[in-house]
Amino acid sequence: MIPRIQIAPNGPTLSRMVYGTWRMLDDAPSAQDINRRLNLCLDLGITTIDGAEIYGGYAQETALGAGLALSPGLRDRLELVTKSGIYIPHPSAPGRRVAHYDVTAKRLTECADAALKRLGTDRIDLFLVHRPDWLTSIDDTAEGLNALLASGKIAAAGVSNYSPAQYAALNSRMAQPLATNQVEFNLLHMDPIYDGTFDQAQTERTRPMAWSPLAGGSLFDASSAAGQRLAAEARLIAPKYGDATLEQLAYAWIMAHPSQPLPVIGTNRLERIKSAAKAAEIVLEREDWFGLWVAAKGHGIP
Repeated sequence: MIPRIQIAPNGPTLSRMVYGTWRMLDDAPSAQDINRRLNLCLDLGITTIDGAEIYGGYAQETALGAGLALSPGLRDRLELVTKSGIYIPHPSAPGRRVAHYDVTAKRLTECADAALKRLGTDRIDLFLVHRPDWLTSIDDTAEGLNALLASGKIAAAGVSNYSPAQYAALNSRMAQPLATNQVEFNLLHMDPIYDGTFDQAQTERTRPMAWSPLAGGSLFDASSAAGQRLAAEARLIAPKYGDATLEQLAYAWIMAHPSQPLPVIGTNRLERIKSAAKAAEIVLEREDWFGLWVAAKGHGIP
């Protein structure tokens, strides 16, 4: 059973691994299909479901709400995470000409209200600003988040894809501190280790969330040098960890960092969800963590 972890002082408690819905609609699932995935996640201890307004062509929240509605009480056993702020030309918005960001207080409030209706719930457990908006002041964004927190429509607020400086600036205006920063982190994209993102998380005693933990599948590219090195390293160390797969070792590698990132898994296949969950039981030895680092980089440590 996957454990749960409080992601910030006085912040929400989420499951150590998160089910992501970025591609949830790729296989055109029915509400029953989505409901089965949610119940499987719950059985495994994955109680946190991550989504966004833009996912699935702006249809993910509605589809998730339909799946939740099939099991009375299911929603109250899960933590719902959603994100807002990215707008692209789309049939649902025929007048929209150019992709842009909008995280003004007005827009965030509108998005949260719409998400509540689409999800069929009275609260969002964690509401994230999807990306920094260069044309919106931190005071404007904070005004919207603070109002949503005060209203009880969202239980906690956070951000996604923010630099440490952007995070600190917005956090300085928050009545309730930000709970997390969801960033890209995997064996082929280690920037949060070096750019201060994970150092900041430890300073603030918050737990980051890691999107694209498998690098969009690039970890398994047998035609790439990095993919070949990672496959070889995984074969070498797997016997120590119950013949764990590279996929499971990649999740464990993320969770081993002292900032305690929460990987956001994104598969639609039930068997892969089950397999991913086993990674929470793996505690990598230090040399094996560095062995995977070296395999990914193709060179030794500095």
